[in-house]
Amino acid sequence: MKKRAKPSDTEAGLAARVTAALERLAPAPLPARLPARGSAFVWEPALGTLAPVAQVASIEMDLLKAIENQRETLFANTRRFADELPANNALLWGARGMGKSSLVKAVHAGVNRGRKNPLILIEVHREDIASLPQLLRLLRSDGRRFLLFCDDLSFDKDDNSYKSLKAALEGGIEGRPGNVLFYATSNRRHLMPRDLVDNERATAINPGEAVEEKVSLSDRFGLWLGFHNCSQDDYLAMVESYAGHFGLKIAPEELRAKALAWAMGRGGRSGRVAWQFIQDIAGELGQKI
Repeated sequence: MKKRAKPSDTEAGLAARVTAALERLAPAPLPARLPARGSAFVWEPALGTLAPVAQVASIEMDLLKAIENQRETLFANTRRFADELPANNALLWGARGMGKSSLVKAVHAGVNRGRKNPLILIEVHREDIASLPQLLRLLRSDGRRFLLFCDDLSFDKDDNSYKSLKAALEGGIEGRPGNVLFYATSNRRHLMPRDLVDNERATAINPGEAVEEKVSLSDRFGLWLGFHNCSQDDYLAMVESYAGHFGLKIAPEELRAKALAWAMGRGGRSGRVAWQFIQDIAGELGQKI
């Protein structure tokens, strides 16, 4: 009987390299347990871990002007969830720069103030939405409460990762874990481009069914909060609120005149424009904020 030849050193080296490459491509194993401490993390699916955030970039809720109704609604919903009461997933949609993501972070900080068992905020990047089932398996067995947050969420025509989000929010035989809530911000009410929705309606035999699967994603959010472009009075109220909070040494009339000129130069008014103006004027005055 002819003996099988031993593999050469070249073949053995190639096999080792192929094995190493496959191991790198394989999904990272889930950690045995979550970090014991911390109230904010960023989900890193490639490593299967949560990266701690030492300091969340948040501001006081009272500084968020022209969105008082949205602020109170989201705070009440979040506090109920932290208190282990029923609460809804929330979609914050609408005009750019009107404080959608700032509100989520401010509400998280406000709910946790004085709380012995803090609500944990986990940021999920838009490109990592497809890994949500992996994250939910990790969180399901933990006794703490988790608020998942995805900023600037939207989907393009050929992007199918929205199906993972739909399943994570309500679908699947397991359903969403009771200790997990999901908040997202978007400039789009249905998270899809308007031209895509209109095009599918126009070309389909049954226009309603053609877009139902895609636009139904936003229906999985029980709480919708709309953010609209602010008026001049709202914009000035934001500026004056920031200036008062940080004690900027400038006359009210001069502050208003400079704020209006700044908005005119930017071609619009919003909470983001107001904050950028405050940073500029504080630097001009030589004051730290």
